[in-house]
Order: sequence, then C-alpha cells, then structure tokens
Amino acid sequence: MIKQQCEEAWIERQNLLWNMLGSFVYAAASMVLSFLVMRIAGAQASGIFAVGFSTVGQQMFTVAYFGLRPFQITDAGPKRGGYSFGEYLIHRKQTVALASVMAAGFSWWMFFSGRYVLDKALAVLWLALYKIFDGYADVYESEFQRQGRLYLTGKANTFKTLWSVAVFLVVLAVGRNLLSACIAAAAAQMMGFVVFDVWVIRGLKHVDWSVRRGKAKELYFQGGLLFISVFLDFYIFSAAKYAIDSQLNDAASGYFNLLFMPTSVIYLVANFVIRPFLTRMTACWEAGERKMYLGLLKKIGGIIAGLTALAVGGAWFIGPFVLSLMERMLGPSYQGSLTIYRASFTGIVFGGGLYAFANLLYYSLVVMRRQKSIFLVYVLAAGTAFGVAPALVARFAIPGAAAVYVLLMGLELAGFGGCMLWEWRDWGKWKHRH
Repeated sequence: MIKQQCEEAWIERQNLLWNMLGSFVYAAASMVLSFLVMRIAGAQASGIFAVGFSTVGQQMFTVAYFGLRPFQITDAGPKRGGYSFGEYLIHRKQTVALASVMAAGFSWWMFFSGRYVLDKALAVLWLALYKIFDGYADVYESEFQRQGRLYLTGKANTFKTLWSVAVFLVVLAVGRNLLSACIAAAAAQMMGFVVFDVWVIRGLKHVDWSVRRGKAKELYFQGGLLFISVFLDFYIFSAAKYAIDSQLNDAASGYFNLLFMPTSVIYLVANFVIRPFLTRMTACWEAGERKMYLGLLKKIGGIIAGLTALAVGGAWFIGPFVLSLMERMLGPSYQGSLTIYRASFTGIVFGGGLYAFANLLYYSLVVMRRQKSIFLVYVLAAGTAFGVAPALVARFAIPGAAAVYVLLMGLELAGFGGCMLWEWRDWGKWKHRH
C-alpha cells in the first residue's frame, strides 16, 4: 500500500514537472524562432515563417487534431462505452491525410492565384506539414495522459521541439535559405515523433490497440462539432494575422508576430494551470459534485486573473524596454520598428488573458459535453472575424490587428461565460426540484 502511494506521488510530481517543461519549451520555440528568423534572414523571411508556422500550419494542425484531445483524455475507454487507442489512431491517420491535402491545396492555390511567390508557397507547405506531424503525434500524447502518464507527453514535447528547432536553426544559419530550413525541420519532426512517441507507447502495458468495426467512424460524429469549433477557434485567434497577410506585406506579418509572442507565454501558463485539473473536473462532474466543480473553476480562474493583471501591467510599464532591447538585438536597421507599438503590444497581452479565460470555460463545456454550445459561440465569433478583421487591418494596419484580436477574444469569453451561466441555471433548477 505504501509502495503504491509513493509511486502515485512520484508520478504526480513527474506529471507536473514535465508538463510544465514541455509546455514551456513548446511555447518558447515559436517565440525564439520568430525572433531568430528575423535576425538571421530578415523581416520578409520572418513574415513568411510566421504565416507558415503560426497561422496556416497551426490551422492545418487543427484539422489533423480534430479537436479530440479533451475528448480522448476524458474518455474512460471501451469498457465504459468509450473508444480504444487503436480506434483513435485510425481516425487520426485519416484526419492527417485530409490536413496534408488541404495544406497542399492551399499553398498551390495561393501560388497560382498570384498571391504567393513559389518559394513562399513551398515554405508555407513544409511548415504546415511540420505542424501536421505534430497533430499526428498528439493522438499518442493524448493517450499518455489518458493512461495517467502526462509526464511522457511533456518529455515528448520537450525533446521533439528542441531537436527540430536545433535542426531548423542550423540549416537556416548555414544556408540562409528559409525553404531548406523548413524542409529539414519537418524531417526532424517526423524523426522525433518516431523516437519519442511511437517507441515510447509500445512500452505501456494498458494501451488498448483493438479496433471495433465502425467505431473509428463514430469519432467523426462524436467530435465533429468539436473539430469545427476548434477549427473556427483558431481562425478567430488568427484572424488578425490572416488579415495582415492579405492586406499588408510579409514584413508586417513578421513584426506583428513578434508583438504577438507574449500570448504564447500566457497560453502556456493557462494550459499548465488547466490541464492537470481536467481529470479531476471530469470526475467531479460525473459524480454530480457541482459545488466542488465550481470551486475548481473559481480556483483556476483566480490564478488566470492574477497572472493576466501582472502581464498587462508588465506589458505597459516594462514593454517599451523589452521591445527596445529586441530592436537592438535585431540590429540598427530595426530601431523604432517595435517600440512605436506599445499600446498595441499591451492590448495583445490583455487579449491573451481573455483567451486564457475563454480556454478555461471551453474545457469546462467539453467536460460537460456541451459541444453544441461551443459550436454556436465559435460560429458567431468567426462571422464577426470574417467581416471585421480585413477592414480594420486595411485601415489601421498593426494597431487595427491588435484591436481585432482583443475584440474577438472578448467575444469568445462572453459567449462561453453565457453558456456556463445557462448550464448552472439549469442545474440550480434541477437541484431545487430534487
């Protein structure tokens, strides 16, 4: 008994440590790469990288990912009416194939329509493939978490990211060619996936590889609304970036991506706070412990609120110094290119805090299996993004893009907050009747 308790405590510590480290490395990679690509290859190359890696690539990731991670990690498995890992894996292979076709179609359409030159179209395609490989790995890493081994997910994220980033930077520094570096990074990502995901899962004892006829197909219906919701969510999150890509130039995309970097840190911290609580939240909800469930939400929300306040204050008071330091590190030709956006930078940080709150409520609604409510919020926000983002960016450039981001994140938070209040009102009526 004591041995088992010690082992569980050790696993819990490992889960917290590696989840924190893996999330940090994964989020930091985007920031480091955005900065170093501009330093090594210039603002135009940085803008192309931003579009391929953080925008189109991440959008294709959502197709491969299909929004199923929260569903998979809270799935009790076939014995309780759920799905096996083998069934999730078959489904993921299909969505990865779809994402690859979409990425190729998008890149070639942008090239043949004259919007992208050939090198940009190919770089965007290879960066999208990099992210798609990441989406394939996610089904393995979600299974690690479902098996109570979140630390394996953290380790995979840490080592894969460090390896692929190192390969990308070495090739870029030596050849000064963005396309070659993108191809090398995608190849490194696939190698890391084999070593840190495929080989590792073979060593776990309780993974169910069985496949029942038609069950993988059912996941399209189970996760269909979640997928569309996540796809729309990322479009909403990136609407400002898409608008810059279509209305401004590659250099503007590069500058905005640097200003956008703090959102990765905020998202990282939010996930670090939220994810370890997901299984406990699920257990509380399934057991009908609504007060305990609400208590967990308040606890996590309070942490996010405090961190957001600190981040916004830091962005306003310390931001100019940080932006000035980045300009000096980039070189004399970048003097004043970032510090003029102090207000936009602060607004983006505030928007990141709103997104962290929205993400918490999103996960909560997933635990409640309220996919339709999530879908409705995203449809409304996506419609707003489609109509508003291009116009504001065309008129106000980067400050307009920052305003778009804050507006849309606030809209998401308000929508999910309304859904949560509605659910709680219904539960209150049920409790009163019983």
